[in-house]
Amino acid sequence: MKPWLGANWKMHKTVREAREYVARWNSLVEESPLGEEAEAVLFPPFTALAAVGEALVGASLGAQNVYPEDGGAFTGEISPPMLAELGVRYVLVGHSERRHILGEEDAFLRRKFDALVARGFVPVLCVGETAEERRTGRTDEVLLRQLDGVLGEREAFPGTFVVAYEPVWAIGTGIPATPEDAAQAVARIRAYLRERFGAPADGVPIVYGGSVDPDNVGGFVRPGVSDGALVGSKSLEADVFFRLAQNALEAWRKG
Repeated sequence: MKPWLGANWKMHKTVREAREYVARWNSLVEESPLGEEAEAVLFPPFTALAAVGEALVGASLGAQNVYPEDGGAFTGEISPPMLAELGVRYVLVGHSERRHILGEEDAFLRRKFDALVARGFVPVLCVGETAEERRTGRTDEVLLRQLDGVLGEREAFPGTFVVAYEPVWAIGTGIPATPEDAAQAVARIRAYLRERFGAPADGVPIVYGGSVDPDNVGGFVRPGVSDGALVGSKSLEADVFFRLAQNALEAWRKG
């Protein structure tokens, strides 16, 4: 397995700004390619997907959301075929901001996950506990509930996907979990996947997200802790995210 590194831009960047970012990213990759040793993914807003996809090199294209139907009277939504036409490979499912701000629940997230798998995308399933859930010792309970809500009651391994452990209390706060906290949560997620799906579960990347930056990423992206990082604010500048990716890859190589 190689480290997986996602840049979630959230609701940032106009099309012009996205083009400038990709131009800079491409020049960095040409000077010092990440090669086949890491999987970098950019998740721009919907409005910038086409512009980013047309120019991007050295990374895959991801979308921040999808609606689980191919078409219909769903005002404001984006379908899997629309994303496919733009070259999208990865799609976020269940990010805490969509769970807690927009009220998306496990049953709906399961529909998204299944629609993506059926159409050949790679879902990135986000799970994580709030500060209150952590304080009251319910982290494992929350993680298992969120995982089972989307992955439970299946007769077979659903196919290629990524799991992102993002403790809600660490997202955008500047206060990351410790690598030990992350390792414990990742191990619990891995145990669930193995119990549920057996050997194929070992091929599922489980990554960490929450106040990751170029200086601390090496503590999270290494064997025994997590398989990568889903990055928010520190992915908004191409130079910073590229440096983060380089540091993560260096830490991964060291083991």
